[in-house]
Amino acid sequence: MNGQNRSDVKIGVKVKIVLKADQRTGKLTEGTVGKILTNSKFHPHGIKVMLTDGQVGRVQEII
Repeated sequence: MNGQNRSDVKIGVKVKIVLKADQRTGKLTEGTVGKILTNSKFHPHGIKVMLTDGQVGRVQEII
């Protein structure tokens, strides 16, 4: 799954996100969702989440 639909992203799910600093390179960071920050049901660039370690980025892939 690609992480554009909020209904697919759940707290505790393992995801790959792109951090703001890595948007140009597209480097993905893997982690567990701690908090969902996007309120809308869909976002074309991915739902913004905070991982359990505090990193914030947009979901690119749900593992």
